[in-house]
Amino acid sequence: MIGDDPSKAAWSLGYVSVIDSEGRTIWIADAHRDGKRFVVHADELLTAFVELESAIRAFSPAFRCTP
Repeated sequence: MIGDDPSKAAWSLGYVSVIDSEGRTIWIADAHRDGKRFVVHADELLTAFVELESAIRAFSPAFRCTP
C-alpha cells in the first residue's frame, strides 16, 4: 500500500484538513510519482487514503503502490 512507506516506494505524499463553509472537516490527500499526480478529498482521513490508492490503481494496474 502507498501508506506503508511512501518514500521507499518513491512517492511524494501529502494531506491536509480544511473546514468547508458549513463547518465540516474535509481531508485532501495527494500523491505523485513519475510525473503523475493524484488528488482526492473525503470526510475522513482513512477514506481519503483508500480513495487515493483506488484512484492510482484505476489509472493503471501496472502503476504499483509498492516498490
